[in-house]
Amino acid sequence: MLSPVIISMEVAIPATFITFLLGLLAAWKTVRLRRVKGILDGVFTLPMVLPPTVVGFFLLLIFGKNGLFGTWLSEIGLPVVFSIRGAVIAAAVVSFPLMYRTARGAFESMDRELILAARVCGASETRIFWQIVLPTCRPGIASGTILAFTRALGEFGATSMLAGNIPKRTQTMSLAIYSAVQGNDRESAYAWVIVITLISFTTLYLMNLFESGGFKRKKDPS
Repeated sequence: MLSPVIISMEVAIPATFITFLLGLLAAWKTVRLRRVKGILDGVFTLPMVLPPTVVGFFLLLIFGKNGLFGTWLSEIGLPVVFSIRGAVIAAAVVSFPLMYRTARGAFESMDRELILAARVCGASETRIFWQIVLPTCRPGIASGTILAFTRALGEFGATSMLAGNIPKRTQTMSLAIYSAVQGNDRESAYAWVIVITLISFTTLYLMNLFESGGFKRKKDPS
């Protein structure tokens, strides 16, 4: 009974980590570019507006048995189709735009004078990014990370096409709900809906509590 929960976490956590790193990098690079900013923004945002099945189809073209990288990955013993790796890749691709656009918005709204002042003081671009940009944009980045995690947790379309719906192997909670409904097992469907809703709501609640300073200890008046 816990298998879909475990599989969902095994998919959502690595996918969020990948999305976090790639989303920050893409957002920072896009903000600093001018000429091709519109093109890159469209490419990075495309998975968010395309139907998940279309995203899954493109992923099959890339990672399928005869895909661009699928043949090579299979030869080295790392097949993607019908595997947990495929589920992670699908969840990362679908959740990436949320991380990217949230981080990009945070980067664009920050005070540029802070960056200019750091450059005048001789700080490197790497140091500026890690010690000025990230701390300043922390709320937006954290929100993007949580949104990406919840999106990866509930991914269905692209995951079903690339990784399949294999019980105890690639069947996440979303896929378990679909299977339960198809099998007219409403009790299981209700149970999985409640579980995934509670996990998503709890994640968002803890994030809001953290951002509002609810975890901070009150200072002693004395």
